[in-house]
Amino acid sequence: MSKKSVELFYDVVSPYTWFAFEVMCRYQHRWNIALKLRPFFLGGIMNESGNKPPATVPNKGAYMYKDVQRLGKYFDVPIKFPKNPSEMMFIKGTLAAQRFLTAIDMTHPEMLEKVSRELWMRNWNRDEDVTEQSSLAAAAKKAGMTEENIAAVLKLVADEKVKNKLKQTTQEAIQLGAFGSPMIVTEVNGQKEWVFGSDRFPVLADLLGEKWEGPLPGISSKL
Repeated sequence: MSKKSVELFYDVVSPYTWFAFEVMCRYQHRWNIALKLRPFFLGGIMNESGNKPPATVPNKGAYMYKDVQRLGKYFDVPIKFPKNPSEMMFIKGTLAAQRFLTAIDMTHPEMLEKVSRELWMRNWNRDEDVTEQSSLAAAAKKAGMTEENIAAVLKLVADEKVKNKLKQTTQEAIQLGAFGSPMIVTEVNGQKEWVFGSDRFPVLADLLGEKWEGPLPGISSKL
C-alpha cells in the first residue's frame, strides 16, 4: 500500500507547533505516511488571515503560560518559557530562522527535521537567539551539519530564490485556509483535508485510517 502524504506547515516561533512537530516525527515511522516538513512564515499567515496571537489577549496569555507547561509534560517535550516571550515572538520574530530552514529544505532536506528541532530548543528551552547568523549556524552545527554546508546555506538565506520559496509556501497555506500554526495537511478521496493545532491527532488518525496511540506511540497510555 502506498504511503499517504502528510504535510506539516510550521514556524518555530510557536510553542504549540513544537508539540505537533514532535508527534508527527514520531508517527512518521508508525503510520503508513510520507511526512513532508513545510516551513512557512507565521507572521504572513496572521496578517493575511486577520488572526491575532493568543498572548495579545490577557486571559488567553495567562492560560497559555500554564497550558504550554502542562502540554510539555504530556507530549514529553522539554519546553521552557523564555524570560521575555513577547520580545522573542513579536519583536525579534523568526523570519530569518524560517528562511534558514527553507534554504536547508532546498539544499539538505535530510537535515531539516534536526535543525528545526534545534531552533525550537533555542527558542523554547534554552532562551537563546534565533535571529543572528551565528545563532542559526550554532543550531545547524548542533544538529550535525558540517561547517562547510552551514556556510553555504547561510549565504542562501538572503537569496531571492529562498525568499520566494518561503513566500510561496506561506501563500499555499493561506490558500488552503491557514490562520495559524501548525497546519497538518493530507488528502482524502482526492481532496485536501487539514487540521489545525496540536490537539487534533485523533481526528487526523481517523482521516488517515490509522490509530492514535497517544503522544508516545508504542509506550504511551495517554490517549
